[in-house]
Amino acid sequence: MSKQDSATLPQRQPTLRVVAMPSDCSYTGDVFGGWVMAQVDLAGSIPALHRAKGRVATVAVNSFQFRNPLFMGDLVSFYAEIVKVGKTSITVDVEVYAQRDPANPVCVKVTEATLTYVAVSEDRKPRPVPLAD
Repeated sequence: MSKQDSATLPQRQPTLRVVAMPSDCSYTGDVFGGWVMAQVDLAGSIPALHRAKGRVATVAVNSFQFRNPLFMGDLVSFYAEIVKVGKTSITVDVEVYAQRDPANPVCVKVTEATLTYVAVSEDRKPRPVPLAD
């Protein structure tokens, strides 16, 4: 890994933090991209559901870029931030960082993505996002 790949964690609390386990990996110890995508969707939904004050559904993955691989045992931190609120939709940016090798700590940015969620009612139909407090 080159020096330009190293990163530092954002100076705020992560939305989600998890350790990549053997069941999340291929036989070579590389984390499956689909596992990362599922975790990004989960992390992005957290600020969206708080802003919507209820149920949301993912309607679009606007962008998703893998920058570095994830490995078994990495401590993976997800930082999600709302970037746009529409009438029924909420767009969230998610950044993902991995911390690895506790003996020689390294932090790398793994993924960045933008997802859009829609606020839905109990009957799963779009509903207006409440005004901000």
